[in-house]
Amino acid sequence: MIQFYFLSIVCNTLAGYALTRNTDDLDDIARQAPFTLSAHNLPFRLLLGLLSLVTGLFKLLSAIDLPFAGDLIPALTGIGSGLLLLYDYYAKTSTLTTASKLGSFLTEKNTKKGFGVWSCAIAALHFLFPEMLLF
Repeated sequence: MIQFYFLSIVCNTLAGYALTRNTDDLDDIARQAPFTLSAHNLPFRLLLGLLSLVTGLFKLLSAIDLPFAGDLIPALTGIGSGLLLLYDYYAKTSTLTTASKLGSFLTEKNTKKGFGVWSCAIAALHFLFPEMLLF
């Protein structure tokens, strides 16, 4: 469907941009406005993560107009960026102190920045080549 094609491009681009931003200053939640459209705002990142995850899942389920392989990479990228944003929100707001190796890997700057660049690149390729086999 054309709606999920558009949402996939927008969500992958915004989630990629949010993942490439530095999140060191996200610790001070009290000074932030309740909701602003900024990559540094935690509620916006939560909403963007949920929207990216749901769009990626629905894009996997509604592969009617384009071949399934053409929707696979952008859908998995949306799911991955949504999960990274949701985990980042959880890591910033949780009071638990247990740290795992996977959790520390997912919250590293290089991991998030690399996946953010990947997400923006996939969104751009999916926009430029909508009916290609892999994008």
